[in-house]
Amino acid sequence: MNPAHQGKTLLGIAFLVAATACFAVLDTTVKVVGAFASILVVVWFRYLFQAVAMAGLVLPFRGRRLLHTRHLGLHLLRGALLYTVSTLSFLSVQFMPVGEFTAIIMTTPLVVMLLAAVWLKERVTPLRWLLVGGGFVGALLVVRPGSQVLGWASLLPLLMVLCYAVFQILTSRMTRTEDPMTMHFYTGCVGAGLATVLVPLAWTGLPNGHTLALLCLAGLMGTVGHFLLIQAFARAPASTLSPFLYVQIGFALLCGWWVFDHVPGWLETTGVLLIVVCGVAASVLASRAASTHQAPSEV
Repeated sequence: MNPAHQGKTLLGIAFLVAATACFAVLDTTVKVVGAFASILVVVWFRYLFQAVAMAGLVLPFRGRRLLHTRHLGLHLLRGALLYTVSTLSFLSVQFMPVGEFTAIIMTTPLVVMLLAAVWLKERVTPLRWLLVGGGFVGALLVVRPGSQVLGWASLLPLLMVLCYAVFQILTSRMTRTEDPMTMHFYTGCVGAGLATVLVPLAWTGLPNGHTLALLCLAGLMGTVGHFLLIQAFARAPASTLSPFLYVQIGFALLCGWWVFDHVPGWLETTGVLLIVVCGVAASVLASRAASTHQAPSEV
């Protein structure tokens, strides 16, 4: 690897790590503000912030080129999927600690691999099937469906992961023909539109200064995080970046300890470690498959 390419890759990794820190702060902020504000209001503000920021910062430079697309219907579907994911994730984090919630999100690449095998008929080796199973076992250890800790709410993060996996598969297909900033713009606009339609159901008046500050922080972290993510993948291949996504679990555990004084128990810790090991191993296998020109599944 030449120095210029190596520097570009390292910058991509730095952008990715910074993005995961933003997402951990976002989830922590949502958990805090969700204790006294409706989730529909939180989701609305998060998407409104992104739509306004994109329109104000990017549209003047890109002009009408930012709006150009050959697949408007796919953008609408992608935006609706991410809005669903955001709503489910914001609900989920109200019922479980931030660190454990983030670990559940990290099973998404394994679900993507499963869906790619079922829907796209991509070849998955027995070892990678074993990693999928291990990741799901880890997820069950974290959420413990039917336990008194979560009960029915344990289904929320699992449903969110399924929706997020479908979103990622759609995204990977659209990036072949669509501009990343255009995708980011439409995602924010669709999410803001859906949230605006639904927010009257939960609107109780203008938030006070403290709540407004937290809502602004959530919107800022979500917008900056997704922008950094785009910049990261523009500088380094997904196979290189994927293992570093799991740094978000560390940031989330740190935020959970710092803000909520929460330390996971041994069962949850075992589940988190199992998810990390299986996820990183799957990412490494995908990277090797890509380097040997095989047909890797999207992990």
